[in-house]
Amino acid sequence: MTKENLNENIIELVGVSREFEDGVFAVDNMDFKVKRGEFVTFLGPSGCGKTTTLRMIAGFDKPTSGKILLNGEDITVLPPNKRPINTVFQRYALFPHLNVYENIAFGLKLKRVKVTYQDKKGNTFEKVEKLKKGYISDKVEKALKMVDLEGFEKRSVSTLSGGQQQRVAIARALVNEPKILLLDEPLGALDLKMRKDMQLELKEMHKKLGITFIYVTHDQEEALTMSDTVVVMKDGVIQQIGTPTDIYNEPNNSFVADFIGDSNIFSGTMIAKNTVKFIGKNFDCVDDFPINEKVDVVVRPEDVVLMDEDKGQVNGKIISSIFKGMHYEMVMKVGKSEVVIQDTIERKVGEKVSIFINPSDIHVMEKEFSSNKFEGYITKNNTVVFGDGEFECDVTTLYPDSTLDEEGYIITKEGEKIDLTDVDVNVEVGLKDIEISDDAEAGGAIGNIISIIYKGDHYQLIVRTDENEEDYVFDTEDTWNENDRVSIIIPKEKIKLSLKQEIKR
Repeated sequence: MTKENLNENIIELVGVSREFEDGVFAVDNMDFKVKRGEFVTFLGPSGCGKTTTLRMIAGFDKPTSGKILLNGEDITVLPPNKRPINTVFQRYALFPHLNVYENIAFGLKLKRVKVTYQDKKGNTFEKVEKLKKGYISDKVEKALKMVDLEGFEKRSVSTLSGGQQQRVAIARALVNEPKILLLDEPLGALDLKMRKDMQLELKEMHKKLGITFIYVTHDQEEALTMSDTVVVMKDGVIQQIGTPTDIYNEPNNSFVADFIGDSNIFSGTMIAKNTVKFIGKNFDCVDDFPINEKVDVVVRPEDVVLMDEDKGQVNGKIISSIFKGMHYEMVMKVGKSEVVIQDTIERKVGEKVSIFINPSDIHVMEKEFSSNKFEGYITKNNTVVFGDGEFECDVTTLYPDSTLDEEGYIITKEGEKIDLTDVDVNVEVGLKDIEISDDAEAGGAIGNIISIIYKGDHYQLIVRTDENEEDYVFDTEDTWNENDRVSIIIPKEKIKLSLKQEIKR
């Protein structure tokens, strides 16, 4: 048995990071294994690091740190042409002046192999030669059969549909008989119907070929439809790895729950063993967390059962109803919270109803964010610098019962005078203690909204600054849009300060 067969994992990433020149990590300390013959999809929003990961596996980009193993052997610095890996990109990069056959055969015609000969005296010698035409023809014919394009050899690629061009690009990759096929958003240029058809074709092709597929997409449906394993990424970090079913039914955090399919996400509290309180009601659940712990609760809209008023667990009123083809999507108001429900039977707007949620359909998660924590320092003006910004603060909270003199020095209760200029501090700000404004001059820091998650009665936003990519996480009832440019406002009394170390007096 060969070493390759002994090793179940064909690709392993061990502590892989990719840091760009500006200090930003596109991929941060990634550990991941791909099994032989597996269909793995890297899923995440633009800029999450999935394409960078693919490029490092292909050899087009090198990790800043960490190792990439192929069949257990280190290939981190091995050039792309030495790896048994081929890549299909979103832009197929076909040659418009060549026909289908010539496009697929292009790489084989450039390939050179060593051929061993024996002279009349029995001496062996090697010559570097081109591949023979018959060999190339057999390879191209086999590749065309794999992608169901037999008979298309003489067609100009410019006359083909988008789906057919994509299959030519795949055939061109397969003709080299790679052990791994990398696909970087290959369906992105197709229309919706063709995209759905090609999803099924790719899945069937994977089954037929039996080789390892590593796929990159930002399309959740695409990932769930085709993959054996889904890797969800955010900001260069893996958020969750699992089967499509696991990712959908058991999300690790609110980001995964919000990114994969439709979700109701609520803030809740564990009030007893297997009992969680959210939307003002106690619900039985199967997850267990410490009593009084603040948690996030996820309920999929299709798991909410609509019932007549007083028949379910909690009453409410329908405030919205939209027909979505296969079902109605309705919104029920419970106090200040909104619950999204998907059902084949419509309840009219204004109708009073109740809902029932099975305990196994309530997914309780640890809260991803409980507060904002930064490292900062005090200025000579007794403001605090942190998170790429400068804010007014109350420095007297660093020393109980202290005061400020006319020159701005701290006077402790013992009467000691302390200069806090450039003193390092820890800064904590609550999720409900931040406001934002579209007036750039209104706040102490400025950035762009990069994430918005609705949590039933409020939105949880993340604003990221430009210089050091510092994140401010906060809750608000106001409606904003992703990528809005905003300034961060924090009242001075909401900024909690603590000394990083005692000042030598």
